[in-house]
Amino acid sequence: MQFDTWLDIIDAAAPMLIQSPDFPEGVPRKVVDDIIHGTYNDRPKMLRDFGDIFFFQHITEPLSDWFFQMGLQAAGWSTAAIANTWINETLFSDLGTINVPTLIIHGIHDKVVPFPLGEIQNDAIRNSKLIPFKFSGHATFYDERDKFNEELVKFIEE
Repeated sequence: MQFDTWLDIIDAAAPMLIQSPDFPEGVPRKVVDDIIHGTYNDRPKMLRDFGDIFFFQHITEPLSDWFFQMGLQAAGWSTAAIANTWINETLFSDLGTINVPTLIIHGIHDKVVPFPLGEIQNDAIRNSKLIPFKFSGHATFYDERDKFNEELVKFIEE
């Protein structure tokens, strides 16, 4: 069966990223506050620190440098603006409105967006399929690139 419409959710920060008393699965607010503060005060250090948690598999120094340079090319104000959305954004009710076949790929070692968020997405979205990536962090597309591509193609062709 081929889908005309589908959705792929890759290591997504939904339904919310920040921990709260009712939502312990997220990250402490201080993590996001530190990203915002670092963006304004020492952006290169913030980007290096972010790169250190982005990948689970070992990456070479040239790849790390390339990833760092990509981060520097982004506008600093937009990095802070995106991080600010993580503080108050809640998408709990939105997940239930998704009505298309949905593939959820999430690395179990993700330090940026904890894996339990993928499980919550899977529970909230009808007709969804969660594929845990056992050897990946936030960079599932790189950490397990062959599996990533295989699962994505398989889902699209189902």
